[in-house]
Order: sequence, then C-alpha cells, then structure tokens
Amino acid sequence: MAKVGTMADIDDLIEPLITFRRDLHSHPELGFAEHRTSAQIEQALRAIGLDVHAGIGGTGIVGVLRSGGSDRSIGLRADMDALPIQEQTDLPYASRTPGVFHGCGHDGHVAMLLGAARHLARTRRFDGTVYFIFQPAEEGLGGARAMIADGLFERCPADQVYALHNWPDLPAGTAMTRPGPIMAAADRFEICLHGRGSHAAIPHQTPDAILAASDLVTQLNTIIARRIPPTSSAVLSVTQIAGGHAHNVLPPSVTVGGTVRSFDPEVQDRIEQALRQITDGIALASGTRATVKYDRYYPATINDPDAANEALAAATCVCRHAAMAPDPAFTSEDFAFMLQAKKGAYLWLGQRRDGETVPLHHPRYDFNDDIIATGLQWHVALAERLLAA
Repeated sequence: MAKVGTMADIDDLIEPLITFRRDLHSHPELGFAEHRTSAQIEQALRAIGLDVHAGIGGTGIVGVLRSGGSDRSIGLRADMDALPIQEQTDLPYASRTPGVFHGCGHDGHVAMLLGAARHLARTRRFDGTVYFIFQPAEEGLGGARAMIADGLFERCPADQVYALHNWPDLPAGTAMTRPGPIMAAADRFEICLHGRGSHAAIPHQTPDAILAASDLVTQLNTIIARRIPPTSSAVLSVTQIAGGHAHNVLPPSVTVGGTVRSFDPEVQDRIEQALRQITDGIALASGTRATVKYDRYYPATINDPDAANEALAAATCVCRHAAMAPDPAFTSEDFAFMLQAKKGAYLWLGQRRDGETVPLHHPRYDFNDDIIATGLQWHVALAERLLAA
C-alpha cells in the first residue's frame, strides 16, 4: 500500500480550503436549496478535472476520479446543508443570511472532501474509482434517500461508502467509530387531542384537552422505563405542547410533539405501539378525540464491522489517537440510508479546541478549521487503503 500523504504533501491545499469553507459559511443554504453551494462545488470539481454528475436528488453533486484499471470503487460522502438557526458568533465570515447558519459543520465536511479530491487527483496513488458524493438536505429532510431514489448508486456504483462528522465531544486530532449501530434511528410524533372548547368557568361542558395533554405527557415518559427492556437503549422526549390563547378559555385542541431515538427496529415498533395505546387510553378516559402522526424519518446508522475496522485503521494513520467508541450516539444521521444500500462506515472526527464546549446545532458553534487537514488525510487514507495499487 502506498504511504498516506504527509502534511508537506497537502500544505498548499489548506489555506484555499479554509477560504472556501468560510465562504460557504457566509452563504449558508437550507436542505434542497443548496444551489450556490452546489454550483461552487461543481466548479471546483471540474477545475480539478473530475467527471461530474450534477442535480442528483435535487442539488446533489458527485465527482468521479479514476486511476488505473481496477474495477474496485468507493464512495466518500460529505453533507452540505445548513440549519434554520440565527448565528450568534460575531465571526468576520458569519452567515449573511438571516436565520440560516452552518451550525453543524457541513461547510467543513465539504472542504475536507474537496481537498481529498484535489490531492488524490494529483497523486493518483490508488487503483480504481473514487466517487466524491456531496449530499444535500441531511438535516432531517432525507437528502441521502433522495439521491439514492434518483439513481445515485446506478450512476456511481461504489462498492463501499464512508462518511465522517466533526465531533465536539472529542478533542481535535482524535477519532472514533464502532461496528454496528453508531447513530440512532430518529422518529417524530405529533399527537392532537381534540375537545370542543368552552369558557374556563364551565369546564364540565367540554372534554378538557389541556388536562388530557398533561396526563399524556406524564404517561409518554413512562414508556422507556416500563415498556422497554432495561438492556435496550432508547429515548423518548416530549419537546412541544401547543394549545390555548386566553386565560379564561379552555381550548378546543392541544398538540403534543416530540422525538423517539432507538437502535433496534423491534424496540422502535414497541415504542410506537405503546405511544398509540397510551394516547387511545387517555382520549377514551378524558372524552377527547386523538389523532396521531408518527414519522420514522431516519433509520439507525449501522456500520459494517469490516468497514468500521477500515475506517479506524485509516484514522490511526492520520490522527494522534483513534479508538473504538464504547457506545453509539442518540443523534441521527441520514447517511444511514446509504449504509442500508452499501457496505460502509461512519466516523466521528474530534474537533474540540482546548477549553471549548460549544456543541453542534448551537448558535455559537463554529467548525474548527484546524481539522481540515486531518479530515482530508482520512479520506485519502481510505482511498489508498481500499484501492491499493
């Protein structure tokens, strides 16, 4: 296997990548609306000399790089959408779009993968095909699913797929992954309890949707403790209650919403069944009428064991410390759809600066540009390991 490039090999790439990343940060775009971002990436890939497939799944872009005569191939994926959050960093390159913000570091992921494409295109120390997949709409909208439905893997038939995510819980220069589940399945629910509404002074004339919703919240929070085996991992969180507009009016309806996270489809089934049973019971007891919307929008992200070992081996080549993660995270990731279609793995790349505790999706989050080189090298190491000349 060829030796992974040294820092000297990539030193000339880093400053342009930081500039590119910060430009994306200043011009964030939400899922399926990454038109400027997609155009910038396409232009950069074509400048490198790659074949480009544009418009996959809406705004998705894939650059294709071939070297040698092998029919082996891998896909390397970066997400590129921003979040509907108002940035509060006061950075010179802060978002210029009110209410839209790269608060998850996807701008950094794009820079890493673009840098890897540039480096592999000029060194070509591999034998096969690398697909550089720039995916839209990771933040809850299923961009990976859209790309797959639009023929991603028919046009770009990668043998394996890999992705990373910057991870503020880990120090910069470190990495973790694990075989099996690494990120949770994500479900969302919305329950509406319908009464009739009434003057608050005559509550006996209407089913009380507020009281029913209060009972519902209490009962929903017993599901994990009383319906799911202690050996299984799951989370149910009620995050929204909406109803009422005046102190002296019982509202005609109240909505309760939240999320469920799990790793096992059987546990997922059991939680949804329990949620529906509890809702039906409370509606019957309170005289309200209930409607339930339950959306399983992302499956669990499941790493292939062999691919996880490859991802970790590549990280060991470029990080000061790389290890198997003891536990999965309850956050979710739509790279899960790609891992349902192809063998592969997902890696957490540490990005925490000394003394920093700002998490992902926080209005003061900023991607750590110091890890662009590490992420670039990890992608390169994977390509050179798995497509060794």
